[in-house]
Parts: sequence; structure tokens; C-alpha cells
Amino acid sequence: MEILFNKEGTPLAMTSRFMFGESTGRPENYERKKKQILSPYSLEKVRTLHFRKLEVMAWGRNNKFPETAIETISSTSVLNTGLKFLRALTVGQGVMACRVRGVKDNGDEVLEAVDDPQVRRFVGGRMVRRYLEKASRDYFKVGSAAVEMMVNAAGDIVGLNPLNALFYRYTLPDAYGACKCVVSGDWPNVPGRRDRDPKVLDVLMDYDPGLHVEWMRARGRLRRSFVFPVRDSWSNNDYYGEPVWLPAYILGWVEVAHMVPKFLQKAYKNQITWKWHVQIPYSFWDRKFPPQDFETPKLRTAAIQKYMDEVEENLCGLQNAEKPLFTHYNVNEANGKIEEEWKITALDNKYKGGENLVTSAAANSEILFALMVNPNVFGAGMPGGTYAGNQGGSNIREAFLVNLANAYIDRQNLLDPVNLYLEANGVRDVELRFRNTILTTLDTGAGTQKTLS
Repeated sequence: MEILFNKEGTPLAMTSRFMFGESTGRPENYERKKKQILSPYSLEKVRTLHFRKLEVMAWGRNNKFPETAIETISSTSVLNTGLKFLRALTVGQGVMACRVRGVKDNGDEVLEAVDDPQVRRFVGGRMVRRYLEKASRDYFKVGSAAVEMMVNAAGDIVGLNPLNALFYRYTLPDAYGACKCVVSGDWPNVPGRRDRDPKVLDVLMDYDPGLHVEWMRARGRLRRSFVFPVRDSWSNNDYYGEPVWLPAYILGWVEVAHMVPKFLQKAYKNQITWKWHVQIPYSFWDRKFPPQDFETPKLRTAAIQKYMDEVEENLCGLQNAEKPLFTHYNVNEANGKIEEEWKITALDNKYKGGENLVTSAAANSEILFALMVNPNVFGAGMPGGTYAGNQGGSNIREAFLVNLANAYIDRQNLLDPVNLYLEANGVRDVELRFRNTILTTLDTGAGTQKTLS
């Protein structure tokens, strides 16, 4: 028997000549793992790094979350494609400056394009396009983005420079929530080289960035660049956001998406016929083989491997055709539900490249679900079972429209720095709307329709 383990030594999937097995459910230490992977808070204590006289909040374990996230995304095809889809959908076909002249009975806005050529060139130019492309990249990849609002000697905001998430960290906030942003190419290591002296920039407060700018102008402090953070507050972390795909990573679906192709290659090579499908709860492994009972994950892996070899020997083979197999289950006294119950299902059909091994498609679907992307948009709906879906054109159009509707808050977050730039340069009473191309049915007389949102 061959077992696919994660980094902690917990089984994800198992194969042999007779059976295919997988772990189900959620690990008992899910929340703890989540904090270890992402949050700068470990056991409710802030982990900080000391740079000069500043206390810098670490971003994830060993201050390496952006590096780990980018490496994970680049090596996971469906995650990489799904995030790139979200970025393209959110940015749409660019931004248009307009004014709202009224509202129709159905709620649609009556918009009028701004005729100021300077404003039109700005919102349609490279600076805004570059900002949206790079900021939305980090916003979806690592859950947080930042833009340097560039200021000239007169105190005027003259540029938007998106910062790469690999190269900035925030300091510990004061009692008012104010903090600094340390920009350096040395991160995740603490900067220390004189030939690459880091920049330490003020960070706008989340409550009212525009008011903060006016306060800095009145105090004579608007003489150097400052940082406008762009993040989704869903994670309750006010400084380093949580990417939308993180739960799929913590639960192991990203790791499954990495490793299932290896099983597929072996299955095709050896023409495996599986007799049994065994589903084992994650909580079983936590109780049967507690990680703290083993000095290293390698020792735990060896113990689990030996245990499952014995299970396979008892379950499979001609001499065991009528031999009973005893399993155990636990009942949660709090809710009366059965936990840790093994499910063993006999498989009647031979392996045909996907009928029995649904794990790969399930992993892809679970990752897309975490991104709130309907798999049908990619034609990824499965023909039957839990992940079944209609892959017709209308279903794809509806899924796309739902994604557009859900993109509102992300779009507004990304537009806040652009709005601040315009207001600081005297452009008032201007609304920014994203251009969208909407797929339509043939009976409308057109294959696509242009809209603003």
C-alpha cells in the first residue's frame, strides 16, 4: 500500500492493488493551523521583529507568508487560474469616469461620461491600469495590497505606485491604530544592509484616509510618500488580510490537487482495478496517532503506514473473502452525532480514468468554491454526484453574472486610492465605474453587451 501524507504526517489518500482510500472531514487542529500559517498572532501573542527602533509585525510563520503563498499558487494550476480569473473579472475592461445624473425606476443609474480630457486620460492611462493589475494581484494572492501615494515637494499627490507584497511589512500599531510601512527588498529577513536602505512610510488610517491626508497637510507632514493599504476585512485582521483561498489550503485540498496527478500517472501505468473505497475521518488520525506522541512527522508516517498495511492485509486477498473487518466509531456527546466512523464501499467497476477516482475533480472544485468561483465558468462541472452541474451556456452566463455582482466590494476597495488621488487633485463629483463585457443569448441579436458597474 502507498499512502499520500501531508507535511504533518496525516494521510490524505491511499492506493493499493485492491483499494482506494481517502481522509474526510476537517482536522481537529484546523484553527491552530490557520493561525500558524497566516496570522501574525500566535497563541494570542503578537510576534514581532525588531528593525531599528520599530516593532514590525511578522507576516505568517517565519515572516514568510507572501513567499509561501506565491510558491503554492504558482505550483497549483487550478488555484493559479482561478485567482487570475478573479483578477481579470474584478478589473474588467478598465475604469470609466462619469457622473450620476439620475436613477431609473428599475434602479439603474443614469450615467454621463466626464468630458475632462485630463481625467479621462488618467483613469484610462497606464498608471491606473498598472495600479489595478498589481494591487489586485496581491489582493487576491495574499489577501492584502498596498499602494505608495507619491508626493512632490509641494505636497501634491502625483502618482500611484503599487508595492509588491514580498517587499513590505507593517509595524505594530499604536493606541490609535496608526502604524508604519517598512519597504525593503530584504524581507522576509530583517533589513540591515546600508546599500539598500529601507523606506519607512506613514500608513493611512482605515477609518477616514482622506481626513488623514488633510491632517498631514495641515501639520506640514505631507512632504513625502505615504501608503494606502488595500485589504478585505473579512479575516478580522486589520493589517495583513486573509486570502480567500486559505481555507482550501488549510484543509488540504491544495495539497491533494498537487499530489493526485501522481496517483493518476501510476494508475494509468499499472492499470489498477480498485475493489474498495475507504473513507477515514481526519479526526481518527489525530486520536489514533497524536502528532505529539511522535518526535518527528516521519516516525508518525511510518506508524500509520504499518497500521494501514495491516488493514489492507485483513481486508484484501482471496483468503480474506469471507473474513469480517471490525471498525470503531465515536459518538459526540455534545450533539449526538457519529464521528470517526470509517466508511468502506465496494466498487463494482474497473478504473476508467475518473469514474472511481473523483478526488482530483473534487479538489479542483473545492478550491474554486473557496474562491467563490462556480466551476461551470471553466466548464469544470462534473457529470454526476456531489459536484454535478449543468455546463450549458445559460449556466455559465449566470455564474459569471453572480461573480460580477459579488465583485462590488473588491472593486470599491481597489478604487479607494484612485478616488483619493482625484479628490486630492481637485477633481470632485466624479464616480468611477468598471466596464464589463456581458455574454448574452442569441435572441438579443448580439453575442455580447457592454455595461458599467
